[in-house]
Amino acid sequence: MTNYEKTTPQTLTLFHTGFSEIQLPDVHFGRKNADFGQGFYLSPNEAFSRRWARFRKGQQTILNQYCLRTEGLKIRRFTRDKAWFDYIFSNRMGKQDALQDIDVIIGPIANDTIYDTWGVLTSGLISAELALQLLSVGPAYEQVVLKTEKAAASLQFISAQILTAEEIATARQNVREEEAVFQDAFAALIAESDAILEKLV
Repeated sequence: MTNYEKTTPQTLTLFHTGFSEIQLPDVHFGRKNADFGQGFYLSPNEAFSRRWARFRKGQQTILNQYCLRTEGLKIRRFTRDKAWFDYIFSNRMGKQDALQDIDVIIGPIANDTIYDTWGVLTSGLISAELALQLLSVGPAYEQVVLKTEKAAASLQFISAQILTAEEIATARQNVREEEAVFQDAFAALIAESDAILEKLV
């Protein structure tokens, strides 16, 4: 799992939404049991990054924009496959990060990063194969995680935009609409397995 791609000089435009302007991200600040382990999480999709917009009393919601220079960085890319699922599962279970030597990890976000389904997936009521299907429901939004100081040093801060209350409300509505579609697809997959239904009844 430690294989990585040899990068050619390129730049990625990335976004991070939170409650502060972050010019110098701390790769050691995030949770160790996040999808791709501890690091600074971003998205190359501005519209998706806006979906993380939240209201917090007394604070502003800010969309940070960056440019990442990838030359010389060790980068691991995932697709929605078993290796992706196994890595997420290992990190969620609090095991040692198998990719600590990688500077940047790029790959799909497990849908329950937004929608709270991980408890069902780890309950033992479903197989790993079905769990992978469930985590793959919906559009494949991508996340980019900076895991090392070297990666953070290659990230250039571009700008910080304060999101308005209207923009945040629109983002929350978009999430609610997408969640409804997800729940229908999730229920359809669950219904395909009579064995699962018997255990859930």
